[in-house]
Amino acid sequence: MTSIRLRLFAVFAAGYFVSFLFRGVNLGFAPFLTRELGFSASDLGTLTSMYFLGFAGAQIPAGVLLDHYGPRRVTSCVMLLAAAGIFLFGSASSLGVMMIGRLLIGVGVSVCLGGAFKATAQYFPVTQLTLINGLVMAVGGLGGVAVGAPLTWLLTVTSWRSVCMGLAGLTAIVATLIWLFAPAPRDTHQQPSVLEQFKGTWHILSSRAFWKLAAFSGINQGVFYAMQSLWVGAFLHDTLPAAPDSGARVATMVSILGAAFIVGNIAFGALARTLEKRGVSVYLSSGITMMLFVVVQALIAARVPLPEPVLWSAYGALGGTGILTYAVLAHYFPVRFIGRVNTTFTLVIFLLIFVFQIGIGRVLGHWPASEGHYPLVAHQTVWAGLVVLQLLAAIWYFLPGSHPGSHKPAIPDSLTDANVRE
Repeated sequence: MTSIRLRLFAVFAAGYFVSFLFRGVNLGFAPFLTRELGFSASDLGTLTSMYFLGFAGAQIPAGVLLDHYGPRRVTSCVMLLAAAGIFLFGSASSLGVMMIGRLLIGVGVSVCLGGAFKATAQYFPVTQLTLINGLVMAVGGLGGVAVGAPLTWLLTVTSWRSVCMGLAGLTAIVATLIWLFAPAPRDTHQQPSVLEQFKGTWHILSSRAFWKLAAFSGINQGVFYAMQSLWVGAFLHDTLPAAPDSGARVATMVSILGAAFIVGNIAFGALARTLEKRGVSVYLSSGITMMLFVVVQALIAARVPLPEPVLWSAYGALGGTGILTYAVLAHYFPVRFIGRVNTTFTLVIFLLIFVFQIGIGRVLGHWPASEGHYPLVAHQTVWAGLVVLQLLAAIWYFLPGSHPGSHKPAIPDSLTDANVRE
């Protein structure tokens, strides 16, 4: 890896680490917000969801900006909104103001993943993208680890408001590093207008090839993140045998899942690259790993008597393999469109997370809860329904026909002229 590529990887991976950190930081803050500000569970849910609302809502314009101005300028500047948002969040005392802060955070980090993938697509060979993008995701996954035990310990020695101020400083520092050390765009020709950029986004959304990928991978990723961020804990609490150490066992399984997610992103990214060298397309290898994730879900739902650490390690390791789809998209769409393609795909995933989180809660609500616990059949119904939905999407994914490996243009010729083609 050249020094320029190493520098690029380091600063953009740090940006995604910050994004992942903000995603789960309210897990540690929640008890303090309840005790100090009197927030109810509903208030906390609404407050936390503002991050996802801002993140999802910013994806389309973020993609246009990334393609028009480049990942260095856009990522570093927009991240300052996240710094302002967490500063506002940590300074506020009312729910409304804190919601605005949380919304700003979501908008501010909305470009971190798309910006990283846009930058890697510009500076790394396509054959290396599966590994490099997996490494970016792995570094981001460390942010999910940091909001667990490390944040819990930090809150024993300082206040949550002080942590917010520290996060504001960290975010500003990372934004500055991206501005200073990310390489300048290679683009030397005239950029298309913003209107033409939005036209390109519309054609992405109108592309059958895009949805052939996004349907299975998007649903697969939506299910994983909806479960990981909310419903896995409830499932474990409700289905593990009652015991004095059941809470510790749940925490252990969640930690195993998180660690396996990091390892899986690296390992399967490297494996996909190795298989590609041997003639197996990333399209196929990604589809196979996503299908294996569906199999693991079925095993968990059926309560197959396998060791819990094995099942949840497999769940975490395979749950993030849909990330390989970003590399497949880089094969198929012109480089000039990668920012919009990536952010459009991210938008699909985050909207599906919203849908699944709400839908799972409503399905579980059809069964009466006993002391806050739902019966096993309620959870099995949810998991079975999600497995069936993913299988239907998989059928379309694996149906014979053109796919990204064919490198057929996904954008009309009128939009892939010299002004927009690499």
